[in-house]
Amino acid sequence: MPELRYGCTTVSLELPPGRTYDTLMYGLEAVETSPELSQSRIREALAAPIGAERLRELARGKSRAVILVSDGTRLCPTGLLLPPLLEELNVAGLDDDQVDIVVALGAHRKHTPDELKRLVGAEVYARVRVHNHSAEPEDCIYMETTSLGTPVELNRMVAETPLRIATGNIEPHAMVGISGGVKALVPGVASKRTIESHHALSLTYKAVPGSPINPLHLDLEEAERLVPIHFLLNVIVDHNRHVLKAVAGHIAEAHRKGAEFAAAWFTRQVTELYDVIAVSAGGAPKDLQMYQALKALRNAAAFVKPGGTLLLVAACPEGMGNGLFQHWIETMGDRRKMTDKLREQFVLGAHKILHVEEVLSRARVFIHSSLPRHLIELLGFYPADDLSATAQALLQDPDAKLALMPFGSLTYPRHHR
Repeated sequence: MPELRYGCTTVSLELPPGRTYDTLMYGLEAVETSPELSQSRIREALAAPIGAERLRELARGKSRAVILVSDGTRLCPTGLLLPPLLEELNVAGLDDDQVDIVVALGAHRKHTPDELKRLVGAEVYARVRVHNHSAEPEDCIYMETTSLGTPVELNRMVAETPLRIATGNIEPHAMVGISGGVKALVPGVASKRTIESHHALSLTYKAVPGSPINPLHLDLEEAERLVPIHFLLNVIVDHNRHVLKAVAGHIAEAHRKGAEFAAAWFTRQVTELYDVIAVSAGGAPKDLQMYQALKALRNAAAFVKPGGTLLLVAACPEGMGNGLFQHWIETMGDRRKMTDKLREQFVLGAHKILHVEEVLSRARVFIHSSLPRHLIELLGFYPADDLSATAQALLQDPDAKLALMPFGSLTYPRHHR
């Protein structure tokens, strides 16, 4: 009986007797993993940086350093990255009180003190100041406007610190092609105005998941040149946060190497379409909230037949994950009205309704979740309180082709070119 991740646990999916299915999975080649290998891959990357000096050399003579880290909605094993980075800075002569860590929240919610401690690790939390980024205008400083019209406003502390270090994990990304790299800066430590302006470009320009060659990513690169990241440490991890590969060094050169690996690892050729796909976002943190779990639905929609059915497994203990997203869903007219308004005037947070519409224009969606029933129905989805009973009802036709997608947020479509 298949088990699908659901929050920090799993749920069983009982299928009709004799029912066969395909599994849509990322990373078809085996890579050896272990906690020890994760640590050694990180240290090897730091010892042999790409296109840059070692961090211990770059940091010599600097008065202060800031390290940008991903927030708790990401798989990045931040607690593994920070100790060797701090070691490099200490060797260079920087004491812990000369270092700040900023959680690159973008416009996501701030973390509680306990969440910050879990994110960076108790030892690091006791040694170094850890800050939530604030996207409010008074906490950011305007630099310049990019050629595509994005006003670049960045966290004041980050902009004014002489040594800037970015961390993160690299995955395909539906909007900018690839995550990691410059995304720690924008949207990571940018103002709401900057983030909204940049995200609005997605109405005009499209990206191919896995490729940074698109106007949206180039816009981020242009913004980074205004406030350069001096050193990058990025990892590619599996769903258990094991490090498959680590890259360090120059923000663009090191990221490019990591992006090539991530694109091959997390994209899967669309060779067949299915009548029904049961998809898990992959458990926590990928299904903390609907805002994040939608990524799994968008990926699965590329593998389903037009008019087919998606059965999403996503706990969503934090609900919708964005107040504006929820407000629009609960208070505004029909989805057509919402999407028309968003195409006329992009609204950060509410823009996720465009992603909902994209999925529903292709398939019906049933969802097994802790989301309140009214939100499920107002989204245009159908509740699947009894997961197995729903699956069996959807599979009454013995000829219906079924696929399971156990890690939907990490399994991106790759189309024939």
